[in-house]
Amino acid sequence: QIHDYKEGTPEEKTYYIELWDVGGSVGSATSVKSTRAVFYNLLNGIILVHDLTNKKSSQNLYRWSLEALNRDVAPTGVLVTNGDYDREQFADNQIPLLVIGTKLDQIPETKRSEVLTRTAFLAEDFNAEEINLDCTNPRYLAAGSSNAVKLSRFFDKVIEKRYFLRDGNQVCNFS
Repeated sequence: QIHDYKEGTPEEKTYYIELWDVGGSVGSATSVKSTRAVFYNLLNGIILVHDLTNKKSSQNLYRWSLEALNRDVAPTGVLVTNGDYDREQFADNQIPLLVIGTKLDQIPETKRSEVLTRTAFLAEDFNAEEINLDCTNPRYLAAGSSNAVKLSRFFDKVIEKRYFLRDGNQVCNFS
């Protein structure tokens, strides 16, 4: 993905962002986890994609994010009694997260509010931006749309995580 960091500002600079899809295989086998773990080294951002029509898909995001953040090894990575994850596990996370829900077009209008409220809490747990997509409508990611702006801001955060220190000083100078 080619991304113009801070597009439209004097600091604008073009970067190449490499995206890896590690798949959503649910297997708890050590081999499946260790295979995915290869991709987690030096990650600079995480896009969590789930199916809005499948509640279990949304719930799996917690486990996958903890796995990617190398926090699923301790008992704290399990469900607590009310079925929610402990939000504190994400409180000190320095990795930018983006939550994308797909298949918005397949949710009946009567259920949309309920589903979107549930997923909004999910994104809040991760301290992440949320994008919900109607995959049949290209306007959902059209230039200038709120979703396109959220995606651009996410990529800006990923670039800052990779190339800049917290105080704004550049760590590396790549062209």
